Amino acid sequence: MKSLPTEPLEFAAVIAHQLKSPVTSVASILQTLLGEFAGPLNPKQRELVEKSLNRCKESITAATRLLAIAKAIQTPEFFKGTANIAHIAHNITSRYKNQALEHNIDFHVNIDTENKFVRGYEPALDESLDAILNNAFKYTPEHGRIRLTVTHDSSTDRTCISIADSGVGIGKKDRKKIFEPFFRTVSADHSSRPGTGLGLTFVKAVIDAIEGNIAVQSSDMGGTEFIITLPIIQPVESPAEGMVNMKKNLRVIIIGGVAAGPKVASKIMRLDSEAEVTIIDKGKLLSYSGCGLPYYISGVVKDQKGLISSSAGIVRDPVFFQKVKNVRVMNQTEALEIDRKNKKILVHDSINQKDSWLEYDNLVLATGATPIKPEVPGIDLKNIFALHGVVEAEGIKAELETGRSHDVVIIGGGLIGIEITEALVKKGCRVTIVEKRSQILRILDEEMAKLVEGHLESQGVKVMTNTQIDSFEGQGKVQSVRTSKGILPADMVIVGIGSKPNVTLAEKAGLQIGSTGAIKVDEYQRTSDAYIYAAGDCVETNHRVDDSPCYIPLGSTANKQGRVAAINICKGVDRFPGVLGTIACKAFDFRIARTGFTEDQAQRKGYQTITALVPALDTEHFIPGSKSLIIKLVVDRKNRRLLGTQAIGAGQPDKRIDVASLALVNKMTIDQLANMDLCYAPPISPVLDNLIMASNVARNKINGHMEGISAFDVYKMIKNNDNIFLIDVRSHQEFSQDHLVNAVNIPLGVLREKTSDIPEDKTIITICNTGLRAYEASLVLKGNGFENVKVMEGGLEMWIYKN
Repeated sequence: MKSLPTEPLEFAAVIAHQLKSPVTSVASILQTLLGEFAGPLNPKQRELVEKSLNRCKESITAATRLLAIAKAIQTPEFFKGTANIAHIAHNITSRYKNQALEHNIDFHVNIDTENKFVRGYEPALDESLDAILNNAFKYTPEHGRIRLTVTHDSSTDRTCISIADSGVGIGKKDRKKIFEPFFRTVSADHSSRPGTGLGLTFVKAVIDAIEGNIAVQSSDMGGTEFIITLPIIQPVESPAEGMVNMKKNLRVIIIGGVAAGPKVASKIMRLDSEAEVTIIDKGKLLSYSGCGLPYYISGVVKDQKGLISSSAGIVRDPVFFQKVKNVRVMNQTEALEIDRKNKKILVHDSINQKDSWLEYDNLVLATGATPIKPEVPGIDLKNIFALHGVVEAEGIKAELETGRSHDVVIIGGGLIGIEITEALVKKGCRVTIVEKRSQILRILDEEMAKLVEGHLESQGVKVMTNTQIDSFEGQGKVQSVRTSKGILPADMVIVGIGSKPNVTLAEKAGLQIGSTGAIKVDEYQRTSDAYIYAAGDCVETNHRVDDSPCYIPLGSTANKQGRVAAINICKGVDRFPGVLGTIACKAFDFRIARTGFTEDQAQRKGYQTITALVPALDTEHFIPGSKSLIIKLVVDRKNRRLLGTQAIGAGQPDKRIDVASLALVNKMTIDQLANMDLCYAPPISPVLDNLIMASNVARNKINGHMEGISAFDVYKMIKNNDNIFLIDVRSHQEFSQDHLVNAVNIPLGVLREKTSDIPEDKTIITICNTGLRAYEASLVLKGNGFENVKVMEGGLEMWIYKN
């Protein structure tokens, strides 16, 4: 390489470095045009854009090689490492098998040096052999022949690599020039095949740097043969000292571009600006807010761009990711297969209908979840939607704008069903929620869920629990829903019965799947393959209350897991500790939130539980606009540890649930929770916050100062004509406005004087609006010798039954 002009190459390398970034940005913009984000393309426009994109890719390759050539000339010691030449040859061979089949080329490979190591940096040698083999395929016509052989010359103790073809060949007069920068033969220049004349210059620089030799001659097949000889050395445990600073750019491929995927990409680029990060997503849009879809349908979010914009209002499209994040986005591209052995994936470009293999150092699966569809007749009728993605939201929005969807049936009373209900009612629809279980919102216990049901019905929504779907009926599009309780008219149906993790690709690759059906990962977000990470709705995590496996897909979790995966990919150390299932949603004027276990979950896991139900205002009662909030605590009776918290009502539940989640993380008892130093100001919180009040009720119950009974159990006792005596301790005025049929009104202020009117042989149940006065009444009665006294927890605020 002494004959090569060093200074011009150094200058060219500087220019290449400056041009690489803008050319990459142009390539990303062209890719976006091909994705038709800026409007549809006609065939001629598509052809021109594709040609431009290919030219950009050639320029990027040329810039990369110029930089590598300059590095080889300036610091050849960077290439003095140890490489397994057979491993390199096998990898390259696998890349070109499909191309050989596609062009009917006889591609013969013979490698007989499986355990031989040569001097050299493996990625550089890989790129060198790939450049020669790429030329062989480029200039060999269909039905031609290409041969790759790797042999050992024992007399010189060198490895010999031969790449021969039956292509156009290289004339004798050109063979001395082909290694010069930017030189192309006449036949190559006149051909339609693109090239820059830098590939062989790069190869020569690498081979010379590691004291090898490269020669070119005519092949016995009529084309060209390149012969490379490299010195064999003994393998070493670590790279040569000169190689320590030669850092090959980290190549990360991320499959999935909604929540976890973009988070991984962004964090990696913040940690390693030289990383080569690619996001693969089969959809058009990426990094959108799925949780915002109901508010887009209702009109609260005016423009679709609001769902895919940053907080600064910048649309997060492929151009944004390339220009701002330096992340390549391949949207409308589907990942088909993972080759774990060779660390590459097969993708299908649905725009150009082409398959290709992409190599990675680390792979991230952020494949999300897919909606579950009921397997009943008529499920494929038009106007049946699953609110999963912007496309579905657009379909629902478009149908609503026609003004023809008067009757809408929502299948499933989970978060999706509840969140879309308000949007539909605001659009003037008559909405029916059909739920096969005994309650909606399984994130809550039944008595709390029933209160939400009552609130929905007060807004004109019909709720049908314990109801099965038999079929969807209609001509072409849905017109009715046949259920176990009759036929419902339906101009539109929204299916929201849940989602399941999308693990198809992971299963095909042989990755471990957890007991929940999601991808099993460790605390670093690594799968069972150390080079493959996973995050978001496709993964299983652990519950922080008892460390059991769980599957709770949430956008907040996906973002946190994505950050952890990125840090560990970049050789940092971060751990994802698990989740508590902390969830919040809104139903008209009701706000709903929970964290940890419900009472039902805790009991099924074997805990002996005690609960506290406390309705109270969320600010001081004398502050205008104070609103009711009902708190439910679930506590381990044995060790007084908090297990879970639920909150519903028009008041603010989120800050109480956030405090409860911190208490759960720190395994706090209700005694500790009751004495937490929380904010107090009359317009912000009552003097004893709702959460503290609930903690004190739980303490009273465990300490034996209070025996509670739920409204549900009181209702059953009334229906069964059990031996009970109901005392309503509110004022006469309150009692006259509303009361239970069998209740006797004895106001708390005169209760001590009226104890002789109370039977001693019955179970006495005290009642008030919220339970506070009823608790005071129970203490009065116990102080006067009554033993069997219970307090109806939550008071009439929890009474959902008709008298």
